[in-house]
Amino acid sequence: MNRPSDIIVVGAGIVGCAVADELARRGASVEIIDERPVGMGATQASAGVLAPHIEGREDGPLLALSVRSLDLYENFIESAIAESGVAIGYQRTGTLDVAIDDAEWRSLRAAADLLTARSVSAVLLDAAAVRAEEPHLGESALGGLLIEQHGFVCAADLTRALVVAARRHGAQLIEQSRVRRIADEGQEIVVETDRGTLTADAVVLAAGSWSGDVVVNGASTPLPVRPVRGQLLYLGWTGTQLRRVTWSRRCYIVPWDDGTVLVGATVEEAGFDERATVAGVRDLLDAACEIVPHAWACAFRGVRVGLRPATPDDLPIIGASSRMPNLMYATGHYRNGVLLAPITAKLVADAMLDDIIDPALAALSPARFGL
Repeated sequence: MNRPSDIIVVGAGIVGCAVADELARRGASVEIIDERPVGMGATQASAGVLAPHIEGREDGPLLALSVRSLDLYENFIESAIAESGVAIGYQRTGTLDVAIDDAEWRSLRAAADLLTARSVSAVLLDAAAVRAEEPHLGESALGGLLIEQHGFVCAADLTRALVVAARRHGAQLIEQSRVRRIADEGQEIVVETDRGTLTADAVVLAAGSWSGDVVVNGASTPLPVRPVRGQLLYLGWTGTQLRRVTWSRRCYIVPWDDGTVLVGATVEEAGFDERATVAGVRDLLDAACEIVPHAWACAFRGVRVGLRPATPDDLPIIGASSRMPNLMYATGHYRNGVLLAPITAKLVADAMLDDIIDPALAALSPARFGL
């Protein structure tokens, strides 16, 4: 890929804004374009959990990428705050994965052995120890696994900071404009929107679940990204807050300093239906109260719904198109967009601006889908 100086980033979610900020910070002229306001796709319904050793326990490309990205997070947050002036809610207080039956307890014991072999700090807790570690747990808790390096971030704060930082580096934001088609015309790429046509040296397609709706000239197959609905509860907590992200097989609970908790998240194949449902709310409430009975006393503040972009192999699509010069994909992150934002931005910027192709991109390349 020839080094582009003028780049359009399609998508203003966490991944698109992270990519745009990194490109602009390295000197590219960047335009960010989205039909929705910043962060109002899947990002607005993300709990921001940073937990690679829970989301991906099996060795493979996703776990390796997630661990690398978590290692970047401290500097990522510090840079975003320094460059934007935006405060970002961020904690690295760990996660507590709780077992409530014998099968889950055996699974946690196996996970603890695996993490120890990987030199990951993790503490296996029996029933008494896990209740001492988190007093809000109910009597059903048989044990738990504390993974100390995990944490969480306010995805809305972070996305806002990234776009402010990108704009301070000269990036432009174009909202309320939907991209319909991307076409290669000689030395330029043309981006057709419902409000007109834009041209650039290169394009990054980072539109999440809506990436597949963008027609890419020359692509023989459609982009295999589908929406998976996730509902997330927003509750008002009373009394002493949970100490850290608390996880079970059915949900996770994220505590905030302002006295709220987030409970997520459903996984529903519902197409582009963004409605909250009674079933989704009920299932999450039951799941939260199963491990933390105090949740029954919470005030119900609302429910958020996001469409997570999934791929057939559950890996993101990151890399240059084999069909169109200077088109880069950065989509399909599914439940891990917030966690993978720092590494995605780095990999994309390295490839586009410095012609550095990270070995990790081999497993993530759009070429695996004929793109």
